[in-house]
Amino acid sequence: MNLREKYNIPQDAVITIAGTVGVGKSTITNALANALQFRTSLEKVDNNPYLEKFYNDFSRWSFHLQIYFLAERFKEQKRMFEYGGGFVQDRSIYEDTGIFAKMHYEKGTMSSVDYDTYTNLFQSMVMTPFFPHPDLMIYLEGSFDDVVDRIKERGRPMEQQTPTVYWEEMYQRYTNWIDSFNACPILRLNINEYDLVNDPSSVELILKRIEQKFHQIPSLSRS
Repeated sequence: MNLREKYNIPQDAVITIAGTVGVGKSTITNALANALQFRTSLEKVDNNPYLEKFYNDFSRWSFHLQIYFLAERFKEQKRMFEYGGGFVQDRSIYEDTGIFAKMHYEKGTMSSVDYDTYTNLFQSMVMTPFFPHPDLMIYLEGSFDDVVDRIKERGRPMEQQTPTVYWEEMYQRYTNWIDSFNACPILRLNINEYDLVNDPSSVELILKRIEQKFHQIPSLSRS
């Protein structure tokens, strides 16, 4: 019996991982996919044509970056469900509008015209009965100090040059956003409850939590 069967997780499930920068979304995405024998849907960072420009000039590139992310994530969402599920996804499409676009508009680094264009497009594409929402969102959370330490540890140059106040703003916005999120079921997971880098077997603690959550959702209590 494999781990997916052991924990009675549907073979066609789509699980998305959410949380602020530095909480380990990619690590848990890969660990869960390996344990469940699922495919991964990873955030495309290295080939993003706007990301480095954005970190150097928020006002000039925030709208371009958000449109790029929206298009890429929309395509990925369709792809996962066309495959018939069985995916773990690194970062959700909902964070783009609920966190990033809203933050840049309110801080004056995205114009009202660009923000209206973006949010109207998001609503038309995503917030409709026809859009395939994930079966479960795993929200990774921890203290702000823990998150900043992880950002420093992984050492991406564009992130190291970003003022700490930006990460603090994003952290608080994530905290506010998840408390009102309701587009799909949520499993909140503290990053200090497991250590996938030094103890790979701790993935089973997460699988047990997923199993418990799925059993609370009648349509997903299936093998």
